[in-house]
Amino acid sequence: MSATASAIPTPIRPASRAADVATPRAAGLSLTERVAGQEQLLPAPLLGLLVSLHRAIEPERRARLAARRERQAFFDAGGLPDFRADTAAIRADDWKVAPIPAALQDRRVEITGPVDPKMVINALNSGANCYMADFEDSTSPTWRNLLAGQRALAGAVEGTLSFDADSGKQYRLRPYDERAVLIVRPRGWHLDEKHVRVDGEPIAGGLFDMAVFAFHNARTLMANDRGPYFYLPKLQSMEEAALWEAALSHVEAFLGLPHGQMKVTVLIETLPAVFEMDEILYALKDRIVGLNCGRWDYIFSYLKTFRAHADKVLPERGQVTMTQPFLKAYSELLIRTCHRRGAHAMGGMAAQIPIAHDEAANEQALARVRADKLREVTAGHDGTWVAHPALIPVARAVFDAHMPTPNQHHVLREDVQVSRDDLVRPCEGTITREGFENNVEVCVRYMASWLDGNGCVPIHWLMEDAATAEIARAQLWQWLHHSDPRGCHADGSPVHLADGTVIDFALFERTLAALPGRLGDTATLPGGARIPEAIALLDELTRACQLVEFLTLPAYARID
Repeated sequence: MSATASAIPTPIRPASRAADVATPRAAGLSLTERVAGQEQLLPAPLLGLLVSLHRAIEPERRARLAARRERQAFFDAGGLPDFRADTAAIRADDWKVAPIPAALQDRRVEITGPVDPKMVINALNSGANCYMADFEDSTSPTWRNLLAGQRALAGAVEGTLSFDADSGKQYRLRPYDERAVLIVRPRGWHLDEKHVRVDGEPIAGGLFDMAVFAFHNARTLMANDRGPYFYLPKLQSMEEAALWEAALSHVEAFLGLPHGQMKVTVLIETLPAVFEMDEILYALKDRIVGLNCGRWDYIFSYLKTFRAHADKVLPERGQVTMTQPFLKAYSELLIRTCHRRGAHAMGGMAAQIPIAHDEAANEQALARVRADKLREVTAGHDGTWVAHPALIPVARAVFDAHMPTPNQHHVLREDVQVSRDDLVRPCEGTITREGFENNVEVCVRYMASWLDGNGCVPIHWLMEDAATAEIARAQLWQWLHHSDPRGCHADGSPVHLADGTVIDFALFERTLAALPGRLGDTATLPGGARIPEAIALLDELTRACQLVEFLTLPAYARID
């Protein structure tokens, strides 16, 4: 395919700077890769911002990542997460977050997806209230993808982005007032940007994503009462939220923006974070507008947090739904917490995509979406996510019928009483042979596509991204290492498939060996040429004695 996009707008010249933000200089910065148009996208003043931002934030980022490792060691030794005693006053005190901008008052339907030009145009034109442009779970962070994504978003903000497919079809933006509000998700604290090094160290991927977007677009967005707005992923503590506050304040000072101009929504998609929702809101209270139930990453985080706990093995992922008690407690506590503080409580993702040529199956899938959205809106959520434009009218119809107001902050959910045990208690269920084999297939197909540069993949009528693939990977590791005597956490209590078969590494080996035959002609699949590499990587990650923190960490070393 070919694409045409606008030139990058003239870089913002800051009107004023805080005293501790130096004049832009790129001394100490090196770029390890070059693509066409890079110099225009990364001019000297922006490189100077990246240098100062890295030096201000990196030491504490490293400390926060070390704190994550220490906390995980506590969990591995049998410890459980809990509400913090040292922050009880924050939870008890009566305070509110800053007022929410008009553009973000009504967020009843949001669409998410990667940042390629076609997706950006389709998402902004989709009829959703907001579009989350995702540099994290939906984007394979090749250098070319990242820069193309930033270029596409800059063109979208300017209103000049276009895309011409090889088929001759043209994609153009609708008028400004008909477009979804743009929200950008940078990468999480755990991810480096290896192509940009400051003083010999890689800059944090999220800092790069946020700063480049803000540098090129903040002034235009501010002039149109549109932000900039961000979704912050994978936070585990209020200290990590406070670090984002420091980073955003640094960029605001550099660009001469008012403090708090850049607004954020935080995804509660880790188990530790659910115990610190008040604290996260407080750390960002001058700019935060809401929390989001990032359900897929949250399930993955549950698996990862309790990787060494044999009593917290979960059933196959299709059975781990939001109606399960521990997930219901999580979502309802989020609603109560947000509404008490004057913030949005956003619901989770509907990953279904239309099932072509099977009307009955398609209607069954849509019925599941309607039921899920009805659960969310009647519980008190202020909005929800979809992965495909066809689901927007489905979700909107449910929210319109049950939420006549722009949001539901008046639904305080004082009836919700959630304990630590409610949040950590696992759910019952089974593991079918089909569920086991599907986990293997999803892992391999997603990783192959990711390695090939595509971070969002339709598989069996579901839109799989890094978060959903991580559930499948972590479950395979959990089942095998707690069941097979060769596993690192086996306690003599094998885990069985629903048909009685013991889950062991022999079953895993047979399933991997049979996968190429199950897939058929891999040349037709996204990333098909890299399926053997993905099989080898899944085998390596699954056999490792310690569950690797994120599959994207070892996979990142394999992409440009």
